[in-house]
Amino acid sequence: MTVNARWERANPASPGFRLEESPFYWLTQASGRYLLQMERNLKAIGMDVPRWRVLMILAEDEPAAVSVLSERSVVKLATMTRIVQRMVADGLVATEISETDGRVTHVRMTDAGRAALEKVRAEGSRVFSATFPDTRAQDVDVLVGQLRRLFDQLDALPFPAANGSRAREG
Repeated sequence: MTVNARWERANPASPGFRLEESPFYWLTQASGRYLLQMERNLKAIGMDVPRWRVLMILAEDEPAAVSVLSERSVVKLATMTRIVQRMVADGLVATEISETDGRVTHVRMTDAGRAALEKVRAEGSRVFSATFPDTRAQDVDVLVGQLRRLFDQLDALPFPAANGSRAREG
């Protein structure tokens, strides 16, 4: 099959489009399967995917504003606010209002959150190791690089305006 024919089968506007040839189809399938597996593994230790995401982000960037957690988790702000409230009630995190901006709530892990972090890291490692059993570190680096470029290209796309024209939010 020629490069052009492959492109036509991957392009949704093409009459020859085939879902199984779409990179977005496979990204969605892989992401969904990964989250399903993580959900199963995390449930076994009394955790869930939203809490796992928050703990993993806080492990690298603490304290973090709820808005940052929302953005990095690809979760709506209102949803992230409820996740953080549940985590506060569970004793996994503590919140504080920013001293410089009263509209910003910062989130920190508690000792219980750090203990939970170790458990969720172990489950994440199990899924990672099983997914990439014979993969070289260089191959993982290439995949991460491709996904970052894809993210950047998608992030740079303009959003459709209410009137149907293309406009960038922000």
